[in-house]
Amino acid sequence: MIRFYYHPTPNPAKISLFLEESGLDYEVVPVDTSKGQQHDPEFRRINPNGKVPAIVDLDGPGGRQATVFDSTAILIYLAEKTGRFLGQVQDRPQLLSWLLFLASGLGPFSGQAVHFQHAAPGGLDYAVNRYRREAERHYKILDDHLVDREFIVGNEYTIADISAWGWLDRASRVMKGTEDPLALYPNIKRWFQGVDARPAVARARMVASDVAFKKVNDEETQRALFPSNFLPAA
Repeated sequence: MIRFYYHPTPNPAKISLFLEESGLDYEVVPVDTSKGQQHDPEFRRINPNGKVPAIVDLDGPGGRQATVFDSTAILIYLAEKTGRFLGQVQDRPQLLSWLLFLASGLGPFSGQAVHFQHAAPGGLDYAVNRYRREAERHYKILDDHLVDREFIVGNEYTIADISAWGWLDRASRVMKGTEDPLALYPNIKRWFQGVDARPAVARARMVASDVAFKKVNDEETQRALFPSNFLPAA
């Protein structure tokens, strides 16, 4: 059994998709980050960084309970646990390379682009431009890579595709103001449509759909999501 600590945002969505693809037995533990539940001591013992997703595998290595946090670490852990979506042995160097490209590049810059375009105070034009352009640059790298490719790594669906889907599913938020956010990236668009049509994606979108997560962006939410903004100046 996997305990899956979840909020409906891009990084947890990756884990939802893996769990639905793999058929692993899991239970969802909602963590309402807009209410600050990620800072509760109980959750911090699972992820000291205070972010979702995180998992607790009740049947980890050697039959012992195992805790894993960070979406990329979780994907690698679950893929190795199940022996699924790791691709071929000869493709492992590329799998790791693209996973970390997504984890350190496309994902974080997309997240900052969303933050400065949708959540930050107005007047931060430099930051808006910086993160939007970097997100676009990362999209272009992936788009170029996907020319004549069905999947990101090798010739089969892997955790690289699952990881990329999590953030590219939010392209409309990253590319604010564009009617078709993937229009400039036709290879990503073709690839995304292929992944998005998988039956597990529809199930992943329904994870915790019965939970009423907070959606109001008030001061409590701001303090919960961006606590460093409220610390006194050094």
